[in-house]
Amino acid sequence: MSVAYNQIAARSLDRIAALSDGLFAIAMTLIVLEIRIPTLSPPTTDAMLAGALGDLAPRFLTYLLSFMTLGIFWNGQQTQLSYLSRGNRDLSWLSLLFLAIVALFPFTTSLLAEYFDLRLALGLYWLNIFATGVAIFATWLYAEHAGLVRDDAGPEIGRAIRRRIVIAQALYGLGFAIGLVFGTLPAVVFIVLVQLNFAIAPRFWVLNRI
Repeated sequence: MSVAYNQIAARSLDRIAALSDGLFAIAMTLIVLEIRIPTLSPPTTDAMLAGALGDLAPRFLTYLLSFMTLGIFWNGQQTQLSYLSRGNRDLSWLSLLFLAIVALFPFTTSLLAEYFDLRLALGLYWLNIFATGVAIFATWLYAEHAGLVRDDAGPEIGRAIRRRIVIAQALYGLGFAIGLVFGTLPAVVFIVLVQLNFAIAPRFWVLNRI
């Protein structure tokens, strides 16, 4: 009995998880490397250094924003993988698509930090978040459709995963809308607060109970 190669290729979930861990680690490292030590002309003073560090505030803020964004997406993918019984070739390529979009975060983070006041920079960063959310949502939908989800994972698991992604993307979209109206800083602060909600998940907060 012959077996097609595509039926046996890329079935290991461990390899997907390992590649994901490595890529996320690199992306998280690259975003902090964009915060460079300021160059001051001697003689230097504490006030000069403090002023130079203050000028780096947008880079520190975008670093926090992106580190939390990457952490949330990494945790989301790991959660999905934990409820799968096996992989296949299509799932591997969808996961690679997800990781390819994740790999753009160092670029969009640096762009936002460099042009913090420009709405186009904020829009491209939000588009990176949106595309990543679409990719991880599509990966889970495919896993359900292809029967890759573990038998002991009830339908409530799938609903919770889909709901989490949709709510997060809606809030990120609201953050972008805030940026269009009020500017980048309020938008970034709002998105960071949204991320803190999903990271800390306070039990009293209604978004974590729906």
